[in-house]
Amino acid sequence: MANQLLPSDLWADVQAVRAQRPLVHSITNLVVMNFNANVLLSMGASPVMAHAHEEVADMAAIAQALVLNIGTLEPYWIKSMCQALDVATARGIPTVLDPVGAGATQYRNESIQVLMHQAMPSVIRGNASEIMSVAGLAAQTRGVDSSAAVADALQGARDLAARTGGVVCVSGPIDQVLDAKGRHASLSNGHEWMTCITGVGCSATALIGAFCAVQPDAWRATVSAMAYLGVVGEVAAQGVQARSQGVGSLQIALLDQLQLLDEATFTRHLKLAVSQ
Repeated sequence: MANQLLPSDLWADVQAVRAQRPLVHSITNLVVMNFNANVLLSMGASPVMAHAHEEVADMAAIAQALVLNIGTLEPYWIKSMCQALDVATARGIPTVLDPVGAGATQYRNESIQVLMHQAMPSVIRGNASEIMSVAGLAAQTRGVDSSAAVADALQGARDLAARTGGVVCVSGPIDQVLDAKGRHASLSNGHEWMTCITGVGCSATALIGAFCAVQPDAWRATVSAMAYLGVVGEVAAQGVQARSQGVGSLQIALLDQLQLLDEATFTRHLKLAVSQ
């Protein structure tokens, strides 16, 4: 693929999600399940949140993408994730891992290794501390929040992409998307208020799953998803602030803009740099 991405390329992926309405099988955490589902629905995708052992393999067998999120972790859910990973890998559909809280506890670290031993994900998305921890670098995670800067995680992200053969996304004030081929995109959109709403980061992971379902290049799909959410958050926050409202209103505005954002607004706001 060419080293450059145009706004029109990313917008084509947005349109593909809206047109194809991919079924995204999410085994995600209890805190964000409702918001993740609404984010996918607002985007035009079709979410299903299924983790029961009795059906998880069947659900993965009909989905177009699988998203795994370890935010509220327990052995039952890890077994469900492994069962779904087996089916998704055999079918060749994209898998996206959100290693929430990686580095915070030994159990989280061990669970991530179990999942990655089962099958390497197509995409891993996390904050700087989480990515550094998964990459095997010293990092201190403050609960589920990052204690490291995005720049600190870049070498770990490169190493992790090389190890998985896939895509790594480091979320932060400037999102970084890297892959095993050496491609690197930086996205400077978004708004600081997005960090005040539970589930925005987890929803970014869910969106990546939806975009990977319609765009076979996982790196481009990840860039498109993160770019779209970043611009959506920026536009939504500007509107909320103009009305003298706060982060409670921003949550609703995010869903509205996910549905309604147009190409002209997306292109005007997009801040993207690509290198290799």
